[in-house]
Amino acid sequence: MQTVLIVIHILIVVALVAVVLLQRSEGGVLGAGGGSGNFMTGRGQANALSRATAILAALFFATSILMSVIAGWSRTPHSILNRGPGAPASQQAPQPVNPGNILDQLKQLQGQSNAPASPGAPAAPAAPAAPAPEQKP
Repeated sequence: MQTVLIVIHILIVVALVAVVLLQRSEGGVLGAGGGSGNFMTGRGQANALSRATAILAALFFATSILMSVIAGWSRTPHSILNRGPGAPASQQAPQPVNPGNILDQLKQLQGQSNAPASPGAPAAPAAPAAPAPEQKP
């Protein structure tokens, strides 16, 4: 459903851009070079292009709103008042059981590296032995 709506939305956008670019500019600095064409002249064509622009703009807004409504259906409702810093713990949203994000994994790894070593393992690597003094014969 969403894919079909997105394709229709893109077609409307392309048509809207084309219709706006086909319209004859009237006055201003931008109209200095575009007023000499004979392609779309006359009052009837201007009214048709204006009407097409209005219809395409309404369709653009309708598809945009419909896409946002469809995207909002999958979200679960929640209140920002219950999740604020001053809310009691019973009202706050439950924390996920499985920490799946990278920050939680890094905290677990850091906690494992700070844990005391087991009794059989050496606490630190052994220092190299000092060289014996040389004896002369």
